[in-house]
Amino acid sequence: MSGKFVRASKYRHVFGQATKKELCYENLKITKNAWDSNIIDSNGKYLSVNWDSSGGGAFAVIPLSEVGKAPDTVPLFRGHKGPVLDTQFNPFNQQQIVSCSDDGKICLWEIPEDYSFHKYLDESDNIKDITEPIKVLSGHTRKVGHVEFHPCAENVLASCSMDYTVKIWNLETGKDEITLQHKDLVTSLAFNYNGSLLATTSRDKKIRIWDIRSGKILSEGPGHTGAKPSRVVWLGNTDRIITTGFSRLSDRQVGIWDVNNIEAGSIDGFLVIDASSGVLIPVFDESNNILYLAGKGDGNIRYYEYDNDILHELSQFSSTDPQRGFAISPKFSVNVKENEVLKSFKTVNDNSIEPISFIVPRRSELFQSDIYPDCPSQDPALTAQEFFDGKECNGPLLMSMESLYEGTKPSIRESGASISVSSVKEEAAVAKKEEKQAKEKELKAKKESTEEVKPAEKTKDNKEFTPESSQTPKNVDELLKSSDDVNNLINKVNDESDDEGKQKGEEKDDDWEEVKKPESPLSKSTVDLKKEEAKKENAKKEEAKKEEAKKEQAKKEEAKKEEAKKEEAKKEQAKKEEAKKEEAKKEEAKKEEAKKEEAKKEEAKKEESTPSTSTANTSKTTTSGGPTLKGTVEKLATLVEKLEAQVVKLTDAGLEKDAKLSSLEEKINELLKK
Repeated sequence: MSGKFVRASKYRHVFGQATKKELCYENLKITKNAWDSNIIDSNGKYLSVNWDSSGGGAFAVIPLSEVGKAPDTVPLFRGHKGPVLDTQFNPFNQQQIVSCSDDGKICLWEIPEDYSFHKYLDESDNIKDITEPIKVLSGHTRKVGHVEFHPCAENVLASCSMDYTVKIWNLETGKDEITLQHKDLVTSLAFNYNGSLLATTSRDKKIRIWDIRSGKILSEGPGHTGAKPSRVVWLGNTDRIITTGFSRLSDRQVGIWDVNNIEAGSIDGFLVIDASSGVLIPVFDESNNILYLAGKGDGNIRYYEYDNDILHELSQFSSTDPQRGFAISPKFSVNVKENEVLKSFKTVNDNSIEPISFIVPRRSELFQSDIYPDCPSQDPALTAQEFFDGKECNGPLLMSMESLYEGTKPSIRESGASISVSSVKEEAAVAKKEEKQAKEKELKAKKESTEEVKPAEKTKDNKEFTPESSQTPKNVDELLKSSDDVNNLINKVNDESDDEGKQKGEEKDDDWEEVKKPESPLSKSTVDLKKEEAKKENAKKEEAKKEEAKKEQAKKEEAKKEEAKKEEAKKEQAKKEEAKKEEAKKEEAKKEEAKKEEAKKEEAKKEESTPSTSTANTSKTTTSGGPTLKGTVEKLATLVEKLEAQVVKLTDAGLEKDAKLSSLEEKINELLKK
């Protein structure tokens, strides 16, 4: 589950726990009839099982306390001429049970007070069957497939038959008071929370919502498209139903429907479970909003949490033993001290029944009121006559679960009004919208307050750190000429870096802004904390802006330095060219001197041939005349020496410039890093 978003729910860790083998109900002969029913039922005291018997139909009733292996011959409830297809206990009388059969009859039975499944004998110690029902309801012309007791009114029963009808019976009179005609076989039916409406699914692939007393269809629409039977269950005290069925491609589906608008289709489409062939038996626990799905032919029981038209998958109980029948006990029969939220039963291999408990794991030994709201009691809210006369109620009478935990007499109260999920969703959407608008207003107010807060001023020391070239851009040559400023800056940076090395672990330099240590959040209110966070964010933004400005200034300085280097390189090249020209001039002057010396030698030879008088005269004239060749050569030599000294000075000055520039760059980089 790493990386996956997990929805917060108190039922996220609900798990199913199978009972030990010695606490199961074994050596049973469960019916092998292919009719689609739950096969078993429970009322918290007894367990009923459709029995596989010859010579007419029969079913067995097993007290929950009589666990273990049953005898080979057991007492049965015999009274039908055909196989028993469905049974259900009276919710307001634990000793009464109703059965329906292939013979078209519905029988009402009374369970004897001294009844025992293992040892119910007559006077001659033979197994005694119960063969006399209290009442036999005749009205259907073909086999009756399902029976359902009214959740609020006493002695009111619904039944569906192969004659395409649903009948509402008054058990006190034994008459079918209301008949709801369908166009095909009804495969499933369910009362709403207060029993005023009835939902049915049919073989014609349609879902219908009936007003029972008027006999009119309130809403009708197409259901599941598959050929196999579909089931329906009401979602507690709401205007929603859930159906299970099959798609055209035989995928098992679950759909949530608005009972006021069935024709609009399933809300948000169908939830596809898998591609197995067995019918899904839906059971909804309205006190915890958990939907249990038991698949026929497989051993899994999946469960989902319902929340405003969404089914959130919780987990599943997996078993290698497939089930054909599934039943649950009423809420008041769960083990409150073990945090059991559902007590269920499943058939195993058509010869045993295994109890399964669904538990919310908690360590506390106190009563868990959040998972045990008030549950339906065994007291009826209406009599049969009141119901057929049109009297309304909000739902069944509720009893306190805490009294079961404490072992005291439960307090009874009436149910609340029905909940419209659509209106709840609309209210939630409006509340969410208002919350969003409030958050937006808060954000706007925060932004306005942060804009009003003035950015912190730079300190003088920080101004000293910024190089002059970033504030008033100058030429690099001019900057280097004013060498005093550059040297002072370099010396200052060196001194500060030395001081920082010595002052580690002490207070920060005065060049940086002091940041006060934030006080503990416990001593501040949430408003102060929010203001401080806003100030910190503003300070961070200002620091980021300052750093960006410094980076831009450094980039500009680097560009200027590069340009200055290029100019210096050009000047050096010009100097080199000038030096080359001077050397060429020197060479030419040397050549001229050599020519003059040769000319002098020739003249000297001529003078030797002439008389001495002429030599004397010529010598006089030469000495007394213009500048001699020797003097000019000496002057040229001194000029060359001066030029060479100047070139050396210029090259030294260029090296000093490079050294100063490189040191400046290094110090600026260090400052930026700090």
